[in-house]
Amino acid sequence: MRLLIVDDEPLARHELRYLLEGFEQVEQVLEADDGASTLAIVQDEAIDGVFLDIHLTAESGLDVAKKINQLDQPPMIIFATAYDEYALKAFERNARDYIMKPFDQARVKQAVMKLHKALEQQTVSDSASEPATLQQKPTELPLESAAIPIYSDDRFQLVKPRDIMAIEVQQGSIILYLTNKVLTTQGTLKEWEEKLSNDPFLRVHRSYMIHIDHIKEIQPWFNNTYQVIMSDELKIPVSRTYLKTFKQVIGL
Repeated sequence: MRLLIVDDEPLARHELRYLLEGFEQVEQVLEADDGASTLAIVQDEAIDGVFLDIHLTAESGLDVAKKINQLDQPPMIIFATAYDEYALKAFERNARDYIMKPFDQARVKQAVMKLHKALEQQTVSDSASEPATLQQKPTELPLESAAIPIYSDDRFQLVKPRDIMAIEVQQGSIILYLTNKVLTTQGTLKEWEEKLSNDPFLRVHRSYMIHIDHIKEIQPWFNNTYQVIMSDELKIPVSRTYLKTFKQVIGL
């Protein structure tokens, strides 16, 4: 798992990081000290779980959790704090667990195992519910559709699906990586999955979907997953949630 610790106290971050890195289920641990950096990391990295403090300097950890949960496929949240009176509010933010400072190794392990089990269950559930078109072999994918009007830079631009190498959701906007340029528009990845359901696109991450014909390389990556190198050298992670379907479609 790739985890993120959010705490404005360096000592608390280092203590929890030391404990987390001792578990074999944990692949990498990142750190943030405020809400802005937390959201940036969650949107840019393949984070599986966030250990979040309640009291941050600029804003409440509860508010940060609310923002995280509004993202497309947010990571799971475990509150790690010195205050027990916020437990009810924490679970109203869909928290997976609530651990207290000072941290106890056995209690942290319990939280890690709970998170790991939840991620495994999510992977099975997501694989079962993914669209059938994503589970087909590349040769079985349907023919591409006609050009799509995309509103960007105050005008509509017609783009053929075959010219879209990858699509990323970033801070509420959709970034389209084309063969000759990059466009920014509005929407969600779910909407684009439906819009491009007749084309050889594959969802590989909560923040990315790719055109499989533009894959240049596939490299082994963290936590037994992969990193995809597109034809323009764009690097895109394949998260565990979409790993099974990715391997089926690509034939790995």
